[in-house]
Amino acid sequence: MSDCGCEKTRADLEAFVRGEIACCQTAYAEIREHIETCPSCQDEATVARTLTVAVQRACQEETVPADLKSQVIAKLRDLQREHE
Repeated sequence: MSDCGCEKTRADLEAFVRGEIACCQTAYAEIREHIETCPSCQDEATVARTLTVAVQRACQEETVPADLKSQVIAKLRDLQREHE
């Protein structure tokens, strides 16, 4: 029994919703077309879009401590030195 496209669509759905498949127009078009014709995948896409928007909003509203960037950079440099 062959998959009608749901398996591939669902595997790539998060990247599709975030616009990360736009570099490959063929894959993007195939997923978009499948979503347009498959009620189950339409529902999955709606949920994925809703979650993506909610996470993006939460990240924009989140305040980051001023010294966090310097802490992250320092830790990355330490890790890099360990692997040299």
